[in-house]
Amino acid sequence: MRRALGILVLPLILGVCACTPGALGPDPSGAPVPSADPSAGPSDGPTVEPSDAPDELEPPVVATFDVGDESFRVELATPELVEQAEAVLAGTSGSTIPNGIVVRDDPSVNEPWSWHIDPATFEFAFQTTEVCDGIPSFVEDETVTSPYFCPWSARLVSLEPLEG
Repeated sequence: MRRALGILVLPLILGVCACTPGALGPDPSGAPVPSADPSAGPSDGPTVEPSDAPDELEPPVVATFDVGDESFRVELATPELVEQAEAVLAGTSGSTIPNGIVVRDDPSVNEPWSWHIDPATFEFAFQTTEVCDGIPSFVEDETVTSPYFCPWSARLVSLEPLEG
């Protein structure tokens, strides 16, 4: 009985946490995986301490993803993310799923959508749960109810400097 209960509970535990950065362990390709602040509450999301903040890009780079017939854009704020995005484009990264916290009512680099992914929380994930999967219009109409957006079928199609 105890073993059967464990088999049922483990997927539930993984399902609850798998959309958070680094929740499923390190990226098998060896790329760094951001971690959430252990003192943050469930709705606080990951945080970056100023002393731990990676070098910012000048100018930032924007990644464009196609998901079905739709697309969305994400600002890549660190050189490490740009390197990982280049590996995704080259087909040499095992972590290809864009994943990050949705910021609503502010399109930033993601026009014409009314939302964007917070660059401080963005990562390329190896695996996530379906609660944050979908297409950009599902985020727009709030069909995706998770604070994260992680479209499994997204394909990185370009990297461009942010024009200011």
